Amino acid sequence: MAKFTRIQVALKMAETGMVPVFYHKDIDVAKQVIKACYEGGVRVFEFTNRGDFAHEIFGELNKWVAKECPEMTLGVGSIIDSGTASLYIQLGANFIVAPLINEDVARTCNRRKILWSPGCGSLSEISKAEELGAEIVKVFPGSSVGGPGFVSAVKGPCPWTSIMPTGGVEPTEESLTKWFKAGVTCVGMGSNLFPASVIEAKNWKSITDLCKFALDTIKKLKTT
Repeated sequence: MAKFTRIQVALKMAETGMVPVFYHKDIDVAKQVIKACYEGGVRVFEFTNRGDFAHEIFGELNKWVAKECPEMTLGVGSIIDSGTASLYIQLGANFIVAPLINEDVARTCNRRKILWSPGCGSLSEISKAEELGAEIVKVFPGSSVGGPGFVSAVKGPCPWTSIMPTGGVEPTEESLTKWFKAGVTCVGMGSNLFPASVIEAKNWKSITDLCKFALDTIKKLKTT
């Protein structure tokens, strides 16, 4: 069962402004990355359903996070069907992120009051997702869909829309400024936050420092 309600998850996403996105088949590596992010101030983390037995890794991670990072909201991404969504919800996922809109996934999440954030690439898709109950929509892939300019265009006629771009967001002041000035609620970051060289070197402190920098930058942007 989810530890946090969908309302709590949505508020925490909006409050912190950043959702790290990560997958690794080695659970020890995943633990170290989550811990590094947690120490850097991250409180919402997306583990992606990308490899074989990913759900088994997630189940163990969620138990570990509850003890070692009690304020962390752990969810799962890359979910494209209701069966997989149900599996992860049973393992305690606090939110479900998808690269696309699937109405069955929306219904599954809504029944259990789990936050569902589907990937959208047009205003029509965003409107459809909101109709299906999405509180925060994922713009994916962010840079390819149209970047910050797309977000600004959407927020014009639909200022109530909460957007989380993923793909093309960098943990730099320049990149974050463009996205938040455009009106995003939060951003998802994967490989730009977790360079392969850093993971290979097990330089966890580097991840912590980068998270601190990104979150501090976002906090400043939200107050200006």
